[in-house]
Amino acid sequence: MGKITGFLEIERHDRGYEKAAERVKNFKEFTKPLPAEALKGQAARCMDCGIPFCHDGCPVNNMIPDWNHLVYREQFQDALTVLHSTNNFPEFTGRICPAPCEASCTLNIDDSPVTIKTIECAIVDRGWQEGWIVPEPPSTKTGKRVAVVGSGPAGLACAQQLARAGHAVTLFEKNDRVGGLLRYGIPDFKMEKHLIDRRMTQMAAEGVEFRTGVEVGVAVTVDSLMGKFEAVALTGGAEWPRDLQVPNRGLDGIHFAMDFLTQQNKRGAGDDEATAARTGTISAKGKHVVVIGGGDTGSDCIGTSARQGAASITQIEIMPKPPVKENKAMVWPDWPDKLRSSHAHDEGCERDWSVLTKDAVGENGRVVALDCARAEWTKGADGRMQLGEAPDSGFQLKADLVLLAMGFLGPRKNALLDQAGVTLDQRGNIAANTVDYRTSRDRLFAAGDMRRGQSLVVWAIREGRQCARAVDQFLMGTTSLPR
Repeated sequence: MGKITGFLEIERHDRGYEKAAERVKNFKEFTKPLPAEALKGQAARCMDCGIPFCHDGCPVNNMIPDWNHLVYREQFQDALTVLHSTNNFPEFTGRICPAPCEASCTLNIDDSPVTIKTIECAIVDRGWQEGWIVPEPPSTKTGKRVAVVGSGPAGLACAQQLARAGHAVTLFEKNDRVGGLLRYGIPDFKMEKHLIDRRMTQMAAEGVEFRTGVEVGVAVTVDSLMGKFEAVALTGGAEWPRDLQVPNRGLDGIHFAMDFLTQQNKRGAGDDEATAARTGTISAKGKHVVVIGGGDTGSDCIGTSARQGAASITQIEIMPKPPVKENKAMVWPDWPDKLRSSHAHDEGCERDWSVLTKDAVGENGRVVALDCARAEWTKGADGRMQLGEAPDSGFQLKADLVLLAMGFLGPRKNALLDQAGVTLDQRGNIAANTVDYRTSRDRLFAAGDMRRGQSLVVWAIREGRQCARAVDQFLMGTTSLPR
């Protein structure tokens, strides 16, 4: 552990933000790292709790007490080694992971968990600054060729692990740049994209070949990949968005969140408007924006709309408002259901819960308002919650731009899935277990959101790493890759 009495002497203190009025003027990251001495103090709060529940709360099973202790001892290079032993890309998770590890921290029983995410990010950022992070090419090559389809966090982790095992890895990405939703779904103010680019440089030096602008199923068939490679891993995302089933859904001005976010990220990457907005510009400037959906994607839409100069922003959610504070005795160390507010909610946003969207109102083919009512949830005879409408509760929201951030249903039903011919589970995801990650087709593996459904970046990294181990085991009969 860090300091024996650290958690008794030192209060929790996390990273700060630039003031909202300043940060909305641009799309740059605005989180302020902790000073070195403050970071050491926060690491000292990590206690010798016997059973470190943070290990279980973290999907990649980061050895959190170990690198907290090393940070307290100011042994940052050793801390980086420990951190990288379970996580290929801690600079991603240190910025965009919701930190289930902190919810599981023993000190969270008293609402003051260790600032695990902040310390993680500081370790890896220090590693890049000091030049400690370098390519790790394999000492020998296996002669085996592996194709990885999809370059989100699952695909990147899978490809890097397989390349380090000595395989010749080709990573296919349908978009013009590598990164999947890391690149085009996460706004720059949460994670700047040079972080992806420098990992690409590292991975290229380790032997990964990147092929962008190649949609498997269209530009190249699945069968052709199976003929050229000894194994193929499908690591795409859950990109099939949940739609709004209301009359007049087709009005101009109603868009899926990812279409909106992708355009802005393309602009941030330097693309001209014609390239960024292939299907028409989506902009919040001067508009009354309604974001439907209360999760992280909705928050990203709020922050992006604020930076584009929206006239007003309203976020609505069909579920009831969660409790401000969870009942620790009932839920700890599991992830609690409670009210969560992000930095975006401080940037000019009204929030409302239990809102049922009934209709879109249009003028001249364009949305101008939403007809809404209060949602009423009751328990049915089977014990399941059923959605109803509270009587005489109708109201209208002014809306020039409606962004649908209601989650994802699974992988898109496209040529890739058709050609793969694999068995799907009941939710429409590719069926594969978490032991060998094999699909119903020989030599074809699946991991990440395409296998498990919409999830977190940290789960994607975990599955990519475990899938790589399974592929290596399949190809070589044995493996030294960590699980």
